[in-house]
Formats: sequence, C-alpha cells, structure tokens
Amino acid sequence: MAKHPAPQRKNPPARGRGARTRRRDDRNDSVVVIGLGRFGRALALELVDEDTEVLGIDEDAETVQALSGSLTHVVRADSTKEEVLRQLGVHEFDRAVVAIGSDLEASILTASLLVSFGIPHVWAKAISEAQGRILTQLGVHHVVYPEHDMGQRVAHLVRGRMLDYIEFEDDFAMVKTSPPEDIVGLTLGNSGVRTRHGVTVVAVKRPGEGFTYATADTVVEEGDTIIVAGRTRQTERFSELT
Repeated sequence: MAKHPAPQRKNPPARGRGARTRRRDDRNDSVVVIGLGRFGRALALELVDEDTEVLGIDEDAETVQALSGSLTHVVRADSTKEEVLRQLGVHEFDRAVVAIGSDLEASILTASLLVSFGIPHVWAKAISEAQGRILTQLGVHHVVYPEHDMGQRVAHLVRGRMLDYIEFEDDFAMVKTSPPEDIVGLTLGNSGVRTRHGVTVVAVKRPGEGFTYATADTVVEEGDTIIVAGRTRQTERFSELT
C-alpha cells in the first residue's frame, strides 16, 4: 500500500466542526467507508442515495477525484496509520466499513485500528474464509463476503423458479416466486401451505399492483407473485414446485 505523509481532503466540510457536532447527535446519518473499489464505491453511493453522510477514504488519487462530487466527503489517505484516521475523526464514528479486499495487510491493519477505537459497528469485506476468520478474531462485528454471497444468490436464481432469494444466518431464507398450482384459488388458511411445505407466505403481489401483507384470508391467484419465508431448503423446494 502506498504511504502518504498526510491525508488529502476532497470536498472539505463547509460547516467546519459544526458538522461533526451534529453527527455526534445523530450518528445514524454518518458512515465511514474505507476502500473505494467496486464494492466500497457501490456501498458508499447507495448510502448517499439513502441520505446518509459518507466519509470515503482511499489511497488512490484517481478514485478519490472521481468520487469527489458524489460523496459527502472523500479523502486520499493511508488508512493503516492511526494518526491519519484520528486526524480525519474516524474514531468518532459509530459505523465504519472496511471495503478493502485484495490487500490483506491493509484490510487487517485498518480493521484492527477501527476495533481499537471502540467503534460500535464495524463491517469488513473478506474475499476468503481465511481473511474472514482473521477479521473475526480481531473483533470485527460483521464480516461480509460479497462475491461468495452473490454467487450463492445467483446460483439459486439460475437453478429454480425463484425471482429473488435472500438467505440469512441460522438456516433461514426468504424467496420471491410464483405460487404452485396446489395453493392457487385457495385462502392461505385453507391451503395448508405451512403444514405441507413448511413455509409461510408473508406477502402477495397482484399483476400491476404492489405487495401487500398476506393473511389467512388471502386468496392466492394465478399470475400472483408471492414472498415466502422458512428454512433454507424448504423455501428452495417450495420454489421448485410446479
């Protein structure tokens, strides 16, 4: 990782320390994202779109310049240096994301500093199980595997009738799919979907309409889209029914 004698700030806060004072009162509106590659950039831009203030940090000058008009603040700096992160006020954030993936040393050193600052919520990207284990051992609260998770998700979409798929921890998933024939025309209470298939229909969408919460009296019709929740394998099996 290239070393920089001092951070170079883009988009300096126009309100000076007042911005930091306001953030202390409403920290849910501020996140620091360190590493602005494909994952970090997409994450930071999505946060900004959701009205979240983002401090972006990256070592690459071109990357920083490219995002200088898109993020709240963006800085070129060496995130492995404690004094640099403190100068930027990173230690005062409640939420931080280490989006550095390929540079294992930089990822570990940066994550270690964030944990040592006592930041309550630290996320870190890992590109291998080994890296994930190290980050977890350091005390990182949330380790994510973007490439692995997306690969799993796409695999489920490719192999079945799922329209979308989200898997959570503890063997639980939610699936967007079309209803099988054996529950079409019946109320959910009379369909026995939970007893026979081990899943719960939580929402139904009619063609041309939005999703509505499902109840025992909801009648599932042909052409509807449904969201079901349950154990991972049971939701997979349900989505494969014809």
